[in-house]
Amino acid sequence: MEPGVDPPYLYPDYGSTRLRAPSEPLVVVAHTLSELTGPVYGASAIGELDADLTRQHAGEPLGERIVVTGRVLGSDGRPLQGQLVEIWQANAAGRYLHEADRHDAPLDPNFSGAGRCLTGDDGSYRFTTIKPGAYPWRNGPNTWRPQHIHFSLFGRAFSERLVTQLYFPGDPLLEHDAIVRSIPDDAARRRLVASLDFDVTVPEWALGYRWDIVVGGRHETPPDED
Repeated sequence: MEPGVDPPYLYPDYGSTRLRAPSEPLVVVAHTLSELTGPVYGASAIGELDADLTRQHAGEPLGERIVVTGRVLGSDGRPLQGQLVEIWQANAAGRYLHEADRHDAPLDPNFSGAGRCLTGDDGSYRFTTIKPGAYPWRNGPNTWRPQHIHFSLFGRAFSERLVTQLYFPGDPLLEHDAIVRSIPDDAARRRLVASLDFDVTVPEWALGYRWDIVVGGRHETPPDED
C-alpha cells in the first residue's frame, strides 16, 4: 500500500469501508508459484467486438459515443504488452445491467456495459463505448457517483492485479465523491481523470479521451479499494 496514493482500507466517509476494512493487522503471506506466473490469457479468448461496446447488439446504444485509449505501463515506465484489460460501466442513464442495480433509470437493450481487450506491443489499449451516466448511491443522503468506467488489469503477475476507475474531466461530482476523496494525494487523484484528446476524437462521430495506467510503484494509478 503506497502512502498518499492508495486510499486507506477504512475511510469513514465511504460507508462500505466501515464493514469491509480489516480490524486487525494484516498478515503477510508469501507468494506462491501460481500467483507469480498465472493465470495466462491468450488472444484467442478476445472476441472481435469485445472492445467495441457500441456494436455488441443488433442496434446502437443510446448516449454519447466516446473512444477511450491509452497505454498500460509498469512501475519502470515500460509498456506492458499482451495485458488483459477489462471494463464495465453503467449505461447513459446511469444504470448497470445487473440484478442488484435498483436505480430508477431505464435499461438499454443495446448496451451490456462490459468489454475487454489485450494491450499492443506499445502497451496501448482502445475501447469504443458510450459515456456513462451519473447515478445515486446509498453512501449518504442525496449522494451521487460521478460518471466513471471501471477498469481491471492483471499486470505482469496475478499478484499485481489492479482494479480502478476512470473519471472524466470537469465533472462537478468529483469533489463530492467519497471514493475519490479517500485518496489523500491530490496528484494521485488527478491520475484517475482522463484527458480530452482531439487526436483520438473521431470527427462528427465520437469524442476521444486518453488515459494511461501505471501498474505498481509510487506513480501507480490509484486502486479502487471496494
